[in-house]
Order: sequence, then structure tokens, then C-alpha cells
Amino acid sequence: MQLRPEQLAVHLEKPLAPLYVVHGDEPLLTIEAADAIRAAARKQGYEEREVLVAGPGFRWDELFMAAGNMSLFGGSKLIDLRIPSGKPGRDGGEALQKHCDQALNGGPGLSTLISLPLLDWQAKKASWFVKLLDAGVVLECNAPPLPQLPDWIATRLARQKQSASRDGLDFIASHVEGNLLAAHQEIQKLGLLYPEGALSLEQIEDAVLDVARFDVDKLRAALLAGDAARCGRLLDGLRAEDTAPPLLLWALTSEIRALAQIRNAVDRGLPMDAAMKEAKVFGPRQNPLRAAAQRVSAVGARNALLHAARIDRMIKGLVQGDIWDEFLQLSLRLGKR
Repeated sequence: MQLRPEQLAVHLEKPLAPLYVVHGDEPLLTIEAADAIRAAARKQGYEEREVLVAGPGFRWDELFMAAGNMSLFGGSKLIDLRIPSGKPGRDGGEALQKHCDQALNGGPGLSTLISLPLLDWQAKKASWFVKLLDAGVVLECNAPPLPQLPDWIATRLARQKQSASRDGLDFIASHVEGNLLAAHQEIQKLGLLYPEGALSLEQIEDAVLDVARFDVDKLRAALLAGDAARCGRLLDGLRAEDTAPPLLLWALTSEIRALAQIRNAVDRGLPMDAAMKEAKVFGPRQNPLRAAAQRVSAVGARNALLHAARIDRMIKGLVQGDIWDEFLQLSLRLGKR
């Protein structure tokens, strides 16, 4: 059974399930979900908890020993298994599948919480993860998309009996972009600084810090989406963090080069899927590049590559100019038409 994070609280009012799996890309949500399961276990009388970390050299026999080593006094037990890499390997995969069968066929008093990081599409299709999906309660804890972030913030404010206008919610969202831990801290700060009730935009502006987590991957995504305004904001953050221009140029150029190859292949008459394959674009990269290729012409992509080459010469000191301004101009060149 799959649950959304917001459904977990109601679920945990019932007796604990034999198996829980928490995975995703957002640390705050995964931490909160795992903490809620552990708290419910304590409340329901699971007096014993054994933590296992499946790192290098981990012996999977320890999982079976933990499941079989129940208290002589009959107390309930929670096995807290953490797989930081998200890759249990062949032996681990077989052990997890066997443990699923034991969890389903075992008696009450034993529950397992398995914590995993963000899993790629290959891991989600692996037999061990499919078995976990069938046997356990699974929560995928990912950060809400940027357009949904204001609503997420509004829900969190409501928990502390506060509210904000749409402008206020948008202001918080833009200043904590991509970092729910930072958003959580800012929301808690608002709860400490101001009483219950509606918050004004001025109050929010005074309290919220610019703690957005700027990184190169988000800039690549914004570039392909044609979101020039977001590119500008991300570039300001990357510049403030002293990000190396060669790294930034390499990241952007790799996307622009793939875009140019796809656009040229489509113009030659290839279907989009075949063009993707020819450009060696697979998996999650396909959707953003597909959208960009439908928006940007072959000439536009080629000119963007020439612009990137000019930035490269600037970085090497062969041409004078403001490198960061050129990065911004490059993002504007590929902005939405």
C-alpha cells in the first residue's frame, strides 16, 4: 500500500503494520515520516528498537537475527533498517524479499521500518523493491513542485494557527526554494515571532531570510524550461556561493548540446523518440529536453552553443567581459518565446 506523507498520521492511529518503507528526495519529509512511525511504535508498546545500517560490509544475516531475537518477556520490537545508498546489492535484495515473506507470515509484535534515499527508475523496478511495495506500507517523500510550494507552506502555517496572503506565501516560497528544511525553520520562526492569526507581508519580509538552496541542477532545469527569471535568481545565488564558472558552463553546455542534437535530428525528419535516442538522452532527462526542443529552433540552439563558446573564451581570459552577465544573457536567449 502506498501512502502520501499527509495520510500517515491517520494511518498510524491504527495498529502498526508489519513493514514500512520510507524513501524520497526530501530530508525533512523522510525524517518526519520515520519519526512519526517510531513515535507510533512507542505509543503502541513497541518497547524494543534495533537499528541496523546497511553500509559497506553489512552482513544481511543481522536482519534475520534481529527479526528472530525477540525479547524473552514478549515485548514488541521495531527493526529500524537504514540503507543509505539505496542499493542493497544482490545479497541484500534477496534478504529483503525473504524478510518481506517473514514479516507477512509472522505474528504480531514485530514491525520493520526501512529507510531509503531517492531511488532512480531502475531501483524502483528491481524485484526487491517491487516486493517491498507489495508487502509493506510505502511512503515516497518528495519535495512539492515549486508551483505547489506556497500551498505546502500555507498548510504548515495552519498547524500553528497562522495564515498569510498569497503574496506572503509566494515570498516565503521564493526565498526557500528547493529547501524544505529551511522552509520549516522559517515557518517555526514566524510562529515564535508573531501571535496566532493572519501575517502581513511586511511581517513576513522582516522575518524570512534568503536561504534558498541554489545549485547547478536547478539552473539546468530552469534553462530547459525557458524560465529566465528563475535562471537569474539561481545565477545570483550561485555567484554568491563562489561556484566555479567552468563547472557551471560545462553543466549548461551539456544540456544545450543535447538540445541542439535533438532539434537537428527532428528537423531531418526523425521522430522525437528516435532523436532522443540518437542524442543519448534517456530517463528523467527526456521530458525537459523534449519540451525545450519543441520551443527552441535549431538555429536558436546553435546560437546558444556559440554563446557558450564565447563564455568559455572569457573564462580562459581570451575575451573581455562579465562572465556572470553572459550566463544571464545565455539563459535569456533560451527563454520562453
